[in-house]
Amino acid sequence: MISLLGAKGMGTTAKWLAALALLGAIGAALPPPVHAQQGGSSEESEPQKRARIRMQLASSYYADGQLSNALDQVKLALQAVPDLAEAFTLRGLILAAQGDDAPAAESFRRALELRPQDGDTLHNYGFFLCQRGRYAEADEQFNRAFNAPQYRNGARTLLVQGVCQSRSGDLARAEATLTRAYEIDAGNPATAVNLADVLYRRGEFERARFYVRRVNGSAELQNAESLWLAARIERKLGNDSGARDYGTQLRDRYPQSREAAAFGRGSFDE
Repeated sequence: MISLLGAKGMGTTAKWLAALALLGAIGAALPPPVHAQQGGSSEESEPQKRARIRMQLASSYYADGQLSNALDQVKLALQAVPDLAEAFTLRGLILAAQGDDAPAAESFRRALELRPQDGDTLHNYGFFLCQRGRYAEADEQFNRAFNAPQYRNGARTLLVQGVCQSRSGDLARAEATLTRAYEIDAGNPATAVNLADVLYRRGEFERARFYVRRVNGSAELQNAESLWLAARIERKLGNDSGARDYGTQLRDRYPQSREAAAFGRGSFDE
């Protein structure tokens, strides 16, 4: 299953991912929020060890949605090591998830003061800004993340950046960015479907069909959103039987989805 990045008015990409979602598994969201420190070092001090353990617990709580517990563990990590950049990054994500935007932003900025070229923090801060509609600022952070030294998650950042550009209405730039993401990681279904959605919205129906078919060809990857996008594309191409076929799959496999309800109403242009 994939969940897609998006916003109201963006067709199939109508669900904005929570910050903890793993891109490889469900499409669009963020990687683990901090640099995991695997195991202890022979030179690790006692405060560093305590901070590492607290951060491992905090990350686990965060992933499970136990935000208050996660924040408590981050506070203990910072008591042990007050200048731990990873702790400020994770604190920013937790506070953002709780709706505490001002302290969340301050946490991200503090993390970047300590580690200005950390790609993960730049990416996470960009995601935070995009969620709040601060698109130009988000774009800057994504660019910095992509160009950060030794950053290995460029395709992930391009995916989220492209969706943010689409969310802002800049479809031309979104297409270019998502195309770059696809060139780097063609196997990511979220990239394929989000690119197909942008092409659909630009009237490039044949090209949109190509990308969404790469997802719907696998029962393990397709979901209600990808099937509904395919049905809408086929209808635009005048292939009514193909549109009905995708709609039938949608109705049979995801009968309770809003997409199935839209198909039942014949609301292809919602």
